[in-house]
Amino acid sequence: MHTTMISVSELQALLNSQQRCMIFDCSFELTQPSAGAQKFAEVHIPGALYAHLDSALSAMHGVPGQHGVVTAHGPDEPASGGRHPLPNRERFATWLSSVGFANDMQAVVYDRNGANYCGRMWWMLKWAGHEAVAVLDGGLQAWQAAGGPVASGDEPAHFQSTFLLREPKARLVDTATVEKRLGRPEQTLIDARATPRFKGEVEPLDPVAGHIPGALNRPFAQNLGPDGKFKSAEELRAEFAALLGQRDPATVVHHCGSGVSALPNMLAMEVAGLSGSALYAGSWSEWCSNPTRPVARG
Repeated sequence: MHTTMISVSELQALLNSQQRCMIFDCSFELTQPSAGAQKFAEVHIPGALYAHLDSALSAMHGVPGQHGVVTAHGPDEPASGGRHPLPNRERFATWLSSVGFANDMQAVVYDRNGANYCGRMWWMLKWAGHEAVAVLDGGLQAWQAAGGPVASGDEPAHFQSTFLLREPKARLVDTATVEKRLGRPEQTLIDARATPRFKGEVEPLDPVAGHIPGALNRPFAQNLGPDGKFKSAEELRAEFAALLGQRDPATVVHHCGSGVSALPNMLAMEVAGLSGSALYAGSWSEWCSNPTRPVARG
């Protein structure tokens, strides 16, 4: 079972074995939401399925309401607010079933964006109670560099399965909890956005610039080496130790702009053996939607 990262050689061995697995391509571009699917059609790992950030990994059908909360109710009620509201676990399980994913499968997720988007699906599968999910280290670029075969166009549809939700293996934190624990030692916020956005010097996506008071900043790209792969466990452990100081890694709550690029930081902590952190999926986009919440800059 692969539960954090999987190398190209390990994926090739997995595909040559008799183990049931499914590969998901999560490539995406925030400024051009259709680009990911287009790039998937041009080139992808053979047999992979495309997981669209907006339609499969977010509850974008909802209607933003007051304070950034999406107002859909019942089976469509999302699990968070923000620009990419998290779909509830039941809706995600329905989508997994519709594409043929089952509980006895190993999931492998990748993108061509430095694990920025596939980390979301890695976390969501954990949240759905599925342990056997891993990110392809280095993404599509590493696969191609190693001479792995590629395909283009559509992939054959799979028979529908029944994916059953199990006890969550990932922890989700809401805005009320973040606000209640602000400044307390039991919560350490890590913001994965680029430093100029964190400081409030620029803000290209959300209506307010700045960050949640007390948050630490670690841009998610810092987890990767020059080769586009994650740094070693030892290197990541040292970097997070320097960032956290005396803070307990289990108190960490990851966030970013909309709960997507925060996940490479969480994945890096898991690789480093620093487990137990949580995700604030609404992130800055939900936090800053209410003008009464405090904002820090600099």
